[in-house]
Amino acid sequence: MRRFAQVGLLVLGGLGLLHTSLFTDEYLRYVKEGMRPLLIASGVLLVVLGVAEAWAGRREENPGGHGGAGRAHEGHGREEPEGHEGHEGHEGHGGHAGHGHDHSRVPRVAWLLFLPVLSLLFYAPPALGSYTASREPAKAVAVQEDAFDPLPATSPLPITLTEFTQRVQQDRSKALGGREVVMTGFVTPAPAKLDGWYLTRIIVSCCAADASSVKVLVQGIAAPKADTWVNVTGTWRGSGTLGTSSAAVALDARAVLKVRKPPNAYMDALPLPS
Repeated sequence: MRRFAQVGLLVLGGLGLLHTSLFTDEYLRYVKEGMRPLLIASGVLLVVLGVAEAWAGRREENPGGHGGAGRAHEGHGREEPEGHEGHEGHEGHGGHAGHGHDHSRVPRVAWLLFLPVLSLLFYAPPALGSYTASREPAKAVAVQEDAFDPLPATSPLPITLTEFTQRVQQDRSKALGGREVVMTGFVTPAPAKLDGWYLTRIIVSCCAADASSVKVLVQGIAAPKADTWVNVTGTWRGSGTLGTSSAAVALDARAVLKVRKPPNAYMDALPLPS
């Protein structure tokens, strides 16, 4: 690949990473928040390498100084052995001249490398949402090894979807019994047989490839439009026995309030103030 193409890939790739991670929050659609410093450092490094490559190419094309001219003059005055000129002419005629193509050109397929680089600058993939969540089962929450801490007396109780799931199916004290809670997530359609819809959070542990979802079935209030972010207030009144694995992770909703999408939508966090 020609040097200018190499420089272009390095600089555009670095600018794309810096644009995505330094000036926007679009990097969260690829990796978790903690990797932002590494993305910024990588972007800076690519730009520096591109500039260094361009500078090196410029110096090779314009060496300057008298040393080069002197060597060229010395070579001009050197006599060639007898018959050597004819041999070179014959070799050039049968070799490079008859080869039929120029190796210095960039292969056409190589230009496709610019497409993912340019996408970092001009196109961001759609955020993960209800389409992704509806096509995979809910994440299995971790088993709480220690005893659950007492719940604060706040009402409604702000709680994450993960903790709600753990409390419903593992808390033997049945602390959520009759307690009004409030959770934040986005709307995901549920199968018609469930008579409700899912409040969902997508969790990214490292990058988008390992994304998983946690869901709570919401009943009692009609579903807003899919992918709408909402605060849902209600109480557990699902089937099964509270505090055991037979308990359905469901909420009998009393109120649903539309809210803005959180700054970092790929983690299971407590509700934001309305």
